Amino acid sequence: MKKHDQDFMKRQNRLTVFQIIKNEQPISRAAIAKQTGMSPTTVSRIVAELTDEGYVHETEEQVSAGRGRKSSLIRLLDTAVISIGVELDRDRANIGFIDIQGNVLCSESFSRPPNEEASTTVARIGSTIEDLIATGGIDRKRIVGIGVGLPGIIEVQEGIVKFSVQLGWKNIRLADLLQDVTGFQAVVDNELKVKALAEQLKGSAYGSNRTVLLGFGNGVGSALILEGEIYRGVTNSAGEIGHTTVDPEGMMCDCGKAGCLQTYINIPSLLSEASKIKPVRTIEELFAERRAGTHWACYLIDRALAYMAITVNNVVSMYNPDSVILSGEILDKFPEVHEEIVNLCSRYVWEPLQGSFSIVRSKLHEEGVMIGSGMVAQDRYFQLN
Repeated sequence: MKKHDQDFMKRQNRLTVFQIIKNEQPISRAAIAKQTGMSPTTVSRIVAELTDEGYVHETEEQVSAGRGRKSSLIRLLDTAVISIGVELDRDRANIGFIDIQGNVLCSESFSRPPNEEASTTVARIGSTIEDLIATGGIDRKRIVGIGVGLPGIIEVQEGIVKFSVQLGWKNIRLADLLQDVTGFQAVVDNELKVKALAEQLKGSAYGSNRTVLLGFGNGVGSALILEGEIYRGVTNSAGEIGHTTVDPEGMMCDCGKAGCLQTYINIPSLLSEASKIKPVRTIEELFAERRAGTHWACYLIDRALAYMAITVNNVVSMYNPDSVILSGEILDKFPEVHEEIVNLCSRYVWEPLQGSFSIVRSKLHEEGVMIGSGMVAQDRYFQLN
């Protein structure tokens, strides 16, 4: 076997052992060897390396109540590895430090103009990271990288934002910009794909074999999880359901096409339609009008909820998932609409599929993209090391 093949196998074995410890801790060396098929000697060598590097530690814990026998079990040190998770949206950036278990150690947000240039946003991210390191007591030596989730088409391997309607960015080498400013390696991905990953590992999709996550906010999108893996498509653009055409004579979308699905659902379109009747600056104001019984506001939101239910029907008809996760700013800010969408699904979902899947809310809410981005950065680090 060539040396580079041997090195690759060693890295893969190391990553496999690490992931098993992470997901099933506390766990014995023997159990790891049984699951992986590796020899006890190989497992012991990898565990020793991880221990020396400060990633794991060994404890003696009770495993048999009958005889009081104790066994040597392996656990992760939660803060052995810390990553930075960043969510970028049309008008906001959320930045947090994430430990190995996906817990948010500290976080900060700032608002951004929708037309802000990438270099300006990156500089502000860098400044916020430095502030959080100082105020949050973060050990810089433990930071392994930055993960960013944002709406749009992303070339993941190179960290290039090919096209993001919401941010107004095109062909931006975001990973390189971030590394230049912060000194940390960066990985960039689509926001819903990283959120779906987080939901798979510690949220609503835990234990699911086939889940669709839908995001309703400043845009409309989806992500499909198959057997624990994100389905990406050829160009990592699988799931851009917001740009499917529902009416070729419909409203103009930011992407330049007419009648995209998201023009009936997303926040900018709702506010634009509402402002033709009354100046409405925020989605909160629009929902307040609905609660007051204002006819046009009720119409706009009821129509948006109907299209959300139609979106559920479309994805379950295409993918036949066992669960659908509803997420995004609209669901986070107005959790009461979840039940309305579920009720509308009884009208819009194809009858043979009724009852074949569950509809659940995101468990991670506003932190989902930030957590998922941080976890992607950790995965990239361990694959490379």
